[in-house]
Amino acid sequence: MINLSFHGAARTVTGSRHLLDINGYRLLLDCGLFQGRRSETYQRNLHFSFDPRSVNSVIISHAHMDHLGNLPNLVKQGFDGDVNCTSATLDLANIMLTDSASIQESDIRYVNKVRRRHNQPPAEPLYDTTDVPPTLRLLRGNSYEHRFDLARGISVIFHDAGHILGSAITVINIDDGDRKLSVCFTGDLGRKDMPIIRDPYVVADAEVLIIESTYGNRLHSEINQVMDKLASVINETVARGGKIIVPSFALERTQELIYCLHQLKLGGRIPSFPIYIDSPLAIDATDIFRVHPECYDADTAQLLRTVADPFGFRGLHYVSSVEESKHLNLIKTPMMIIAGSGMAEAGRITHHLKNNIGKPNNTVLIVGWQAENTLGRKIAERWPEVTIFGEKHKLRCRVEIFNEFSAHADRNDLIRWIGAGRERWQKVFVVHGEEQSALSLADAFKEIGLHDVEVPEEGQTFQL
Repeated sequence: MINLSFHGAARTVTGSRHLLDINGYRLLLDCGLFQGRRSETYQRNLHFSFDPRSVNSVIISHAHMDHLGNLPNLVKQGFDGDVNCTSATLDLANIMLTDSASIQESDIRYVNKVRRRHNQPPAEPLYDTTDVPPTLRLLRGNSYEHRFDLARGISVIFHDAGHILGSAITVINIDDGDRKLSVCFTGDLGRKDMPIIRDPYVVADAEVLIIESTYGNRLHSEINQVMDKLASVINETVARGGKIIVPSFALERTQELIYCLHQLKLGGRIPSFPIYIDSPLAIDATDIFRVHPECYDADTAQLLRTVADPFGFRGLHYVSSVEESKHLNLIKTPMMIIAGSGMAEAGRITHHLKNNIGKPNNTVLIVGWQAENTLGRKIAERWPEVTIFGEKHKLRCRVEIFNEFSAHADRNDLIRWIGAGRERWQKVFVVHGEEQSALSLADAFKEIGLHDVEVPEEGQTFQL
């Protein structure tokens, strides 16, 4: 018997966790962190709706925190099997999980100061830095297009998802003697013609599909429009004497921004002003980008032959220490600060937002998907007042939204991708999208001739 159950990213975007039970062999697809209201996220991430000790192995689609960030907690609670991913994801997992644990420790210290002032008991992190090494020891890196076995009759192959460095579409081939079945899990699908990495691979030879729907009811602007828009916002903010604050995922989004800023600098389209990457994680991630050229598209490979470093140029500064980070808030002249996290829920960006969102001359650039109830979402929706570290702050700065940078396929991209295999898909599960987005995309799939399409709810189980 083959069952598929959904324990996260079901009618919501974050916390990807799907459990495939193959004749008693339990394979967990992703183990991500749920992101949202602080009080809700802790409980949802702490408690699994299945026994971690019963899981035989884990597949990680890519190194974003909503797909691998809860692995240390899974291991703390008894999981001890293999965790398979691509080689680039393996390298990135080290820095992503270590950074996540460090941020949790740091944020808890700060939050507990506030809690003490209000006579509240101290909070505890979900996991800390001591929990990361036992997790990393379980990870196994695999190449794209290389088939490997999990157990007798269960094999896996990774294809490039084109979402971030190392992201994978996973195809699980099952042969139990009585039947054969292929299950495809897209993870997060990328877009065509994005900077740095290759376009997503199109799978057309599997029967069951688990597909994301983050932008299932929306379309992106063309990526070639982003350079003009970015240059305009930078020039206008610098002319006002303001700062540009960018909450950005340290992985992929920051490197794409650096790449585009480099092009604008080379073309003389933005002034000479300092740009700070205030994220030790982004610095480490950029170093990993440099050692994985096998993931690059043709344009980036060509740039490497003409420019010594596509991720470095005059005026670009990488900030490591806390002291340097704090000093940035004392500088009054124009600058750009790119810092994590991408949804502004943790890390150094929260301090920069606290110090800068109340000033009308400044601009906050939103360059990625903001999950419901996150600080980034509230800023993107231009709430007049937001809460940072338990304290209220007026939102007076300019806010600009750059959906062009999204690394997710949009509605048309997803329809085109699934359409290539429409003759083979027997069952489709639409996940990793807010309810309206997922339902809308499911309807679109039915309109192109796919009849058995489900939008699962959390906790639902289906027999395949």
